[in-house]
Amino acid sequence: MTKSHLLAVIVVSVLVGCGRQEQAVEATPDLQSEAERIAYSSIIIDTHIDVPYRLQSKPDDVSRATESGDFDYPRAIAGGLNAPFMSIYTPAELEADGGSRALADELIDMVEGIVESAPDKFAIALSPADVRAHFEAGLISFPLGMENGSPIEGSFETLQHFYDRGIRYITLTHGLSNHIADSSYDENRQWNGLSEFGVELIKEMNRIGIMVDISHVSDEAFWQAADVSEAPLIASHSSARHFTPGFERNMNDDMIVRLAASGGVIMINYGSAFLTAAANEYSMARRAAEKEWKADKPELSRKEVSEQHKFIWEAEHGKLPYASLEDVLDHIDHVVELSGIEHVGIGSDYDGVGDSLPVDLKDVSSYPNLVRGLLERGYSEQDIRKILGENLLRVWQVVVDHATR
Repeated sequence: MTKSHLLAVIVVSVLVGCGRQEQAVEATPDLQSEAERIAYSSIIIDTHIDVPYRLQSKPDDVSRATESGDFDYPRAIAGGLNAPFMSIYTPAELEADGGSRALADELIDMVEGIVESAPDKFAIALSPADVRAHFEAGLISFPLGMENGSPIEGSFETLQHFYDRGIRYITLTHGLSNHIADSSYDENRQWNGLSEFGVELIKEMNRIGIMVDISHVSDEAFWQAADVSEAPLIASHSSARHFTPGFERNMNDDMIVRLAASGGVIMINYGSAFLTAAANEYSMARRAAEKEWKADKPELSRKEVSEQHKFIWEAEHGKLPYASLEDVLDHIDHVVELSGIEHVGIGSDYDGVGDSLPVDLKDVSSYPNLVRGLLERGYSEQDIRKILGENLLRVWQVVVDHATR
């Protein structure tokens, strides 16, 4: 034993399977260094980063350090992030105008342009094998996920088009119900779950190898998707409703258990409103007030409404009560206790949840902080690697294999 390891053995509570047991582990002299070692030697997959939509409204060069946003190459390297799913997000309102497909193609073009301009830093990933190969080559993988199935426009040919362009998961809906499924945010439920096309779409996604993402869908749509899909489901950026009672956008305990039974994985969302009841109540109240405030301001864009109303709201109610790293860890613990270590991962929603990220997890340089927190809670290195990326890679490979069969 080296001098640096001449430390007392301490007893900590570690997670094993779905429960806990006492296990003796050796305290490390520098836990942060150990966290960084694990982060930099692991494949870290974050299944939801909204870089494309961020750059669509405010162009920037993320191959260099940027002053805005949560992601750029230097910060990704500092955090050990090597496989962020680029979110191809289309606002729910576009379905009525028929503009979703064009925007989705435009955002995919943008991601391809980022890769083409910096091929020594980034590469499009179409499979788990690509992610592993890029990791070995020192490249950051850009797998693509489509947030909101609206661009499919009711066509299997269009679905194939987006598969051919690199889309490897589809979030069935977003803030409003669409032609596929009802949204957890939408009071007007069109389908009581999935539409008839939504049922057939899931089967076709299984057939060609696109992961079915149930973040954003209504509870009824989740249960129907779980019954229809022959391949594991994912929740690309959701958290546990246990901590935010009544917030349908998160998953309740029964849903988390059912997701795991399919072989799937829930990727924890970092938005404070997803993590604590206090932040959720604040955000829901602000959202309701903003909706009322914008009713007589049709000249303002959605972004302008949000930015202007935020200052009005904060002047009266104060700032959002930010969640913490400990809250994220609580969600991970909860999922592990319900369903085991194989069914949880990271879906931060960086660049998508605005100024609502937890203390100590403010951008993509912070994954070592998460690893340190997991170490402090007694997770083994093997289990941490599962949370960081191996769980999602396993599910993705199962989906690929199912399609091949």
